[in-house]
Amino acid sequence: MDRMMNADLHCHSVISDGTLTPEALAERAKTNGVELWALTDHDEVGGQDRALAAARAQGLPYLTGTEISVTFAHQTVHIVGLGFDAHNRALVEGLRRTRGGRSERAQEMSDGLSKVGIRNAYEGALQYVGNPELISRTHFARHLVETGVCSDTSEVFRKYLTEGKPGYVPHRWARLQEAVQWITDAGGMAIIAHPARYGFTPNEEYALFSEFKAHGGRGVEVVTGSHSSPEAVRYAETALEFNLAASRGSDFHSPDESRIDLGTLPYLPGQLTPVWELLADRIQ
Repeated sequence: MDRMMNADLHCHSVISDGTLTPEALAERAKTNGVELWALTDHDEVGGQDRALAAARAQGLPYLTGTEISVTFAHQTVHIVGLGFDAHNRALVEGLRRTRGGRSERAQEMSDGLSKVGIRNAYEGALQYVGNPELISRTHFARHLVETGVCSDTSEVFRKYLTEGKPGYVPHRWARLQEAVQWITDAGGMAIIAHPARYGFTPNEEYALFSEFKAHGGRGVEVVTGSHSSPEAVRYAETALEFNLAASRGSDFHSPDESRIDLGTLPYLPGQLTPVWELLADRIQ
């Protein structure tokens, strides 16, 4: 299989915090020339059967996917899983536990916003949620834009939903080892998502990659919607340094919010082993 394949192995549907259905995403991926697709909803595999059926209807090769929230060095880190059994009981149960803290956190976020005069934000955010277990900051952001509090979602995050702001509430997620193990035990491959986004010091980042590898993690997103060209080059080097396969995914959430559309990313740099080569027997 080809490094130049137009694979898009990271995106979100209404099952988590995207705005399109799995069916609409499959159609958009196919229209945009995607040759291998994965739906990776946050801490959830409930859309996988629909995504696979939709991909088959489009004649689009498919890998199962999810994006698991992990706490590492007091930060939220995302681990993408690809090519696993979406009905594996330990994985499904682990994700359910990870989702469990979201509604309590959302209530606390709403309480914080009400103290600065933004009332009923929880109820407002719920209108944008396909699955109440997966309520997130993104849903609050959409509500605050729709009600005219802010002009766009990035303004909402800047003013209200990042650390030190009125609506920010940290969350304790799964441990890195747990997330990697759930994915691996279900027959899949664990991948560090968009590493440039975490803002780790060199020592923290080295610790993340070292521990990830020690627990059985096997890949890293090199080309992704939030990475600049120099960051893609940098993480291509990191992939080689840690002997990790390279992944590629837009992290597409919505036609109105995402900077990069499905299937429109640069190709992977040379010398790297694409994750899809190692997952060839898991492609459906």
